[in-house]
Amino acid sequence: MLTIHKLLPQGQGLAKVLLQRAATVELDWDVRQKSRFAATDSQGRELAIFLPRGQAVRGGDVLVAEDGSLIRAIAAPQRVLKITACATHGTAFDLVRAAYHLGNRHVPIELQPDHLKIEPDHVLADMLRSLHMTVVAADLPFEPEGGAYGGHVTNDGHSHHHHSHGAGHAHGHEHAHSHSHSHSHSHDHTPAQPAGGCGHAQPKAQGATGAGCGHCGHHDHAHHPGQGCGG
Repeated sequence: MLTIHKLLPQGQGLAKVLLQRAATVELDWDVRQKSRFAATDSQGRELAIFLPRGQAVRGGDVLVAEDGSLIRAIAAPQRVLKITACATHGTAFDLVRAAYHLGNRHVPIELQPDHLKIEPDHVLADMLRSLHMTVVAADLPFEPEGGAYGGHVTNDGHSHHHHSHGAGHAHGHEHAHSHSHSHSHSHDHTPAQPAGGCGHAQPKAQGATGAGCGHCGHHDHAHHPGQGCGG
């Protein structure tokens, strides 16, 4: 077994040829956020990792064993929710607003210029759809933003507690939003588009009263979990 106490962020200071020759270890975020864990690398060697508390392993980081062996970490694909602004009816600001509301719930979020990623949570998915976001389940590497929750997600098991707390808070918010939404929009709009697309209804025919982009009813989304935009 190889014992590891050292990590080089993104292989800093190592020659490219050494990185290419290094063994690899593929880990999902649940493991990489921990400072102490066991794993098996691409050469079949058992690894015992003991990093400073609070230090997470990111994809591309290099673990250095006590015998000098190098093992490059790879962020393994895992089930996530990919969140984007509705391509037809949304704006870039929608993504900013979604990040704000998720941040208030203290859940790990991966921030990208054109999308967000979070761990699966059907309550948060419903809340995001109410903000006009498109939410799709996918298997992708997950690299949540650091700093905002820091050591909370690196302590073994602690992030799950915060995630559950956030989900409960989100449920309360969703109830309040849905209540208000139900009074400001009618429920006889055109059904949502097929799964994976925007959940808004098509504009009414020219000359119809209140022409414009309508919103699909909230209850319709219960039949399409993990997908669609639902204002």
